[in-house]
Amino acid sequence: MIITRGLFFIAGTDTGVGKTWWTTELLRQANKAGIRSLGLKPVAAGAVRTPQGWRNDDALALQAASSLAIPYADLNPVCLPLATSPHLAARSAAVAIDVYALANLVRASALQAELALVEGAGGWLTPLDNQRTMADFALQLAAPVILVVGLRLGCLNHAQLTANAIQESGLPLAGWIANELADDHGDRSAQIDFLTRRLGQPPLATGSRLPP
Repeated sequence: MIITRGLFFIAGTDTGVGKTWWTTELLRQANKAGIRSLGLKPVAAGAVRTPQGWRNDDALALQAASSLAIPYADLNPVCLPLATSPHLAARSAAVAIDVYALANLVRASALQAELALVEGAGGWLTPLDNQRTMADFALQLAAPVILVVGLRLGCLNHAQLTANAIQESGLPLAGWIANELADDHGDRSAQIDFLTRRLGQPPLATGSRLPP
C-alpha cells in the first residue's frame, strides 16, 4: 500500500494506536518508490532535553523516515516537555497553540514534498487548549484524513464515532488502517469486515504494530 502523492492528516481512534508506526511505514514505502516524502508532527507532548533543544521520539521517528530533511523546529513546531494531554502540556510550558499559524507553517513545509504526512496528537478531539482540538487544526490544514484504528475491545464504537466526526467536519476520509493492538479481544477479521461495511471501504492496510 502506497499513498503516492499529496498532503494527508493522520488521525487515530485514540492515543497509542500506532499512528507513528504506520506514518513511518507509509513514508518508507514512498521512499522506496522514489517519492519525495516528509513526515510532520505539528504538536508533540512528551520530550527530552538534548543539546539541540527539546526532542520528541515520535517526531524523531518521522524525521528519520522522511526522504527530505528539514529543520526539526519546522517538522515539530510545538514540542512540549510534559507527557500528557497537549492542552495541559502547553499550559505547563506557558505555550499558546495557534492552530491557524501552525497550519500555515505545516503547509509551507509540506510544499517541499510530493507526499507529506501530518501526524496528529492523540485522538480526533484531543484538546489543544480550552477551546480548540486537533480537529480544529485538521480543519485549518484542510487535508484528507487517514484514520488509524486500533483493533481492540471498543474499537468498533471508537472508529465509527471518529469517522463520523471527520466526515461531519467536511474533511474527506481518504482511508483507514486496521492496526492489531492485542490478542484479548474478539475476532479481528469480523471487526475488519464490520468496519469495512460501516466506513464504506476496506482498510488501506492491516497488521500488528504495537506502539513502543
